[in-house]
Amino acid sequence: MPTPDVPARAVSIPAVPTPARKDPPDLRLAGLAVATWLTALAGLYLSVPVMVAVAVLATIGALALAGQLLRRPPNETRWAGIGRYGWIAVTVLLGVVCGSTATAARLVVRDATPLANLVTAGASVTAELVVRDDPRAVRGTTGRPPIYLVAVGSSWVRDPAGTRVHTDARILVLASDPDWRELLPGQRVIANGRLAAPQGGDLTAAVLSVGTPPVRLGEPSWAQRAAGTLRAGLQRACAPLPDEPGGLLPGLVVGDTSRLDPAVEDDFLATGMTHLNAVSGSNVAILIGLVLLLARWGRAGPWLAAALCGVALVGFVILARPSPSVVRAATMGAVGLLGLALGRPRAALPALGAAVVVLVVADPELAGDAGFALSVLATGGLLLIAPGWRDALRRRGVPVGAAEALAVPAAAQVACAPVVAGLSGTVSLVAVPANLLAVPAIAPATVLGVVAAVVSPVWPAGAEFVAWLGSWPAWWLVTVARYGARLPVGTLPWLDGVAGGLTLAALTVALLVAARHPLVRRLVAVVAVAVVVGALPVRMVANGWPPEGWVVVVCAVGQGDAVVLPVGSGRAVLVDTGPDPVAVDRCLRRLGIRTVSLLVVSHFHADHTGGVDGVFRGRRVAAVATPQWPEPATGREMVEAAAVRGGAPVAVVGTGWSYLAGRVALASVGPPQQLRGTRSDPNNNSVILSARVRGVHILLAGDAESEQQRALLDNPPPDGLRADVLKVAHHGSAYQDAGFLDAVSPAVALVPVGVDNRYGHPNAAVLGRLARGGARVLRTDTDGDLAVVVRPGRGLAVVVRGSEVGERGS
Repeated sequence: MPTPDVPARAVSIPAVPTPARKDPPDLRLAGLAVATWLTALAGLYLSVPVMVAVAVLATIGALALAGQLLRRPPNETRWAGIGRYGWIAVTVLLGVVCGSTATAARLVVRDATPLANLVTAGASVTAELVVRDDPRAVRGTTGRPPIYLVAVGSSWVRDPAGTRVHTDARILVLASDPDWRELLPGQRVIANGRLAAPQGGDLTAAVLSVGTPPVRLGEPSWAQRAAGTLRAGLQRACAPLPDEPGGLLPGLVVGDTSRLDPAVEDDFLATGMTHLNAVSGSNVAILIGLVLLLARWGRAGPWLAAALCGVALVGFVILARPSPSVVRAATMGAVGLLGLALGRPRAALPALGAAVVVLVVADPELAGDAGFALSVLATGGLLLIAPGWRDALRRRGVPVGAAEALAVPAAAQVACAPVVAGLSGTVSLVAVPANLLAVPAIAPATVLGVVAAVVSPVWPAGAEFVAWLGSWPAWWLVTVARYGARLPVGTLPWLDGVAGGLTLAALTVALLVAARHPLVRRLVAVVAVAVVVGALPVRMVANGWPPEGWVVVVCAVGQGDAVVLPVGSGRAVLVDTGPDPVAVDRCLRRLGIRTVSLLVVSHFHADHTGGVDGVFRGRRVAAVATPQWPEPATGREMVEAAAVRGGAPVAVVGTGWSYLAGRVALASVGPPQQLRGTRSDPNNNSVILSARVRGVHILLAGDAESEQQRALLDNPPPDGLRADVLKVAHHGSAYQDAGFLDAVSPAVALVPVGVDNRYGHPNAAVLGRLARGGARVLRTDTDGDLAVVVRPGRGLAVVVRGSEVGERGS
């Protein structure tokens, strides 16, 4: 999914005297725009014959209805309302014609038989491609290079027999060679790879997997080269800055998130600030608004001011790179700014509708783009909702600046909330206050970032100084997002998908319409206050996670391990980090862990070490314990580097090592001997820990496989292997020793495992044996975060986030 971009930042709504009677909004083109949009969206999932049939039927219907309306008797009152609604129906039908025709034309190219046959056969081909947008890196398994996603258009594709197929179809390249990262939009290349079918729902005709570098043909346009130079200069200027603000500043200015900390991106998503990470119409609004302000200060006439704003707009599009997303953001931002700057929202609404029609007809794929939806909805919210709210606040004595600062983000968030809820399955309660706190920093950071980029080619030192100035407002944005994301009541669960979005949209429209009546407004206000005063403190006091009396939590971090043992308030021992820094950081945040008293790495495979940077993010790690087995080297080096950066001492532990802190007592009971030549030596030489927390015995078996489990049976620890809770080794793989499982005989067995993993974990026979032995078996791929708790007088209980799923006496 493309990063959502909401053009709703520091845009000033011009104050206009409130007339005695307000004219209704001009929605004449709204039906045309919505019909074009929705028809194109449906067409992305349908076939060419269906879309052609829809276009023909809509054309016939529009012509018939228009003819009937034109023949209606003049000056008849009873026809007035019918005629008005009749012409609305005609515009809707014309929108259906526009959307279906444009989409059908693109589907003909996408589904052309010659290329479709090659895709079906999974053929290895050579193709001439034109890069359409910036390559995007997708982090793969830790220790392996990233995969680059490159959206391209094709000129021709040559099959293994040498037959050349000429096509203008869109292709998604999955490339592993880092040379693809350096390509600029507009660059023509030759590539060799294997075709595969796309997921569908867009205009992509094929996926091309490429393992070799591209062969470049010529150079991209001067505009793209200029953009590349300025963007690279901005990155160099930001390189000396701290990671978080230094990675955010290029995203604020030109949407370059290549250095953005994943945890910062996650915070922005949780607080409804994710639009700041991408080029949006608000970038345009800020820069053109500044130019317009300077032009008016210099007493420039309307035509000169318009010309200067046009130059600034073209310059920004070049800087941010004229990709489809940037052109769309520039269009939406310019439309919104036009209406707000002129104080004529009635004129801007038809312009917004026309812009939607033109953009969707030009590129029907935008109809399914979440960023496009958020951009349009936010602009519509600014034009339809924000002025009324601003004026209402001013009538109640709120100062002009405060009224605008409150109205803009609130209107944008209300308009965009249904789409965000459908995408995330949550409703953010902190989005409006977080965006309010962010407003003062957005414009300075954006303007300073643009200045740094512009001066970087001629004055690198000056660019670094300006970027340093811009890092301070960027730091403020990072801080707002971080603390907003950590609030225990920041989000509420909601239906996801289309159902969730439509439900919230209907509820929002109903409330906006009903709130026109004073009695309903008071009722809504009373209910809202009751919810805030009554429900939220309850959620804060009894947040439900972590559950009271917890002794161990196994985090759902994908295909990997991350086990948390509570030491005290805000402190814990963490065993392994999982494969993803963001996932383990989220889990520790949910548990309120601010200090990791000890990080134990059972072994150095990526699924146990890849998240180490997320452990150190925003919290203190007092010490790190690592296994004696030093391989794989990449995992060991990653852990050691993170420990050095975080100032945590590293110690190698062997059998017999012990540790005591707060409620946690740890002892290393394995491996009893170093094994070599097994199926997986790093797995079999995992650190095996025996832990006691509040009297509960927990055995953490790492990824030890059957060979090491048998060795542990032959050389058991002094207290034996019996445990109340077993963290099942190696994600529940088939490589388990039956005697070992019987000797442990746990009351609870917890399996950390990733959804739909390619290893077949967990093994059904292993889970069955544990269950037959009396264990309550739970797994993170189906249950999420898992907690074992002690219930006074009732033994052990197993709790997943939000529900208690099992109990057994210990």
